[in-house]
Amino acid sequence: MLTSTAELENILSDPNLVLIDTRSFREYSQGHIPNAVNLDLFSFHWIDTSKNGIESFNEQARKIFSYAGVTEKKNVVFYDTVSGMLAARGVWILQYFSHPQASMLDGGITKWSGEGRITTTKPSNFKPANFSGMPNPKILAGFQYILDNLNKITILDVRSKEEFDGILVRAARSGHIPTSTNIDWNENISKDGTMKKNADLSEIYQLPRDAEIVTYCQGAYRAANTYVALKKIGFKNVKVYLGSWGEWGNELGLPIE
Repeated sequence: MLTSTAELENILSDPNLVLIDTRSFREYSQGHIPNAVNLDLFSFHWIDTSKNGIESFNEQARKIFSYAGVTEKKNVVFYDTVSGMLAARGVWILQYFSHPQASMLDGGITKWSGEGRITTTKPSNFKPANFSGMPNPKILAGFQYILDNLNKITILDVRSKEEFDGILVRAARSGHIPTSTNIDWNENISKDGTMKKNADLSEIYQLPRDAEIVTYCQGAYRAANTYVALKKIGFKNVKVYLGSWGEWGNELGLPIE
């Protein structure tokens, strides 16, 4: 799920590689890794996890990744400023669509540039394809699934403590999903911007390895980063709540603490 800067440099000219810069176009235009296309994943925000909502998410995601040139046979590497939430979001979405080769650049463009590797301001052209990945519902949770299983699953709220405690309000209601535990996603990242080593992550996530874990944040970006961290250290049963607090906190009929 992680690709090192050295590994990426070795495959940069591989025609089977699709390299996706997940930052804003402004950041991309100021300098990016050669051959990278820009797909600002922060603009692909989704907070409707009703049955119809997830069906629409599937349809839109297929269109977006088709436009970016993704197929099931391509090796897709996402990158962010560091090993951040946008690149992780890309990895999680493609894994949700059962893609076998999706990873994120460990340390992002900050590490890449810091090592003196080449960047460019010349944009790369999209080479649209037909992406038809098969959704894997085992790694995506909707609000109804969480509601039905509140006392059976381990819920990780990966937002800041201020959001979890209801001090920082970013929805119609403040607080958190009942039974959830707060572990800020920033704990996943080392000072150099890379994902922390397995031993350090295991110290943070002292949970039974057979636990069913659902991660959430405000919009399933930070939650995707914790998904990657948990998978990195061997947790098998991890889901991301796609709607996250952007949905739960605005649905007045759902319980909160």
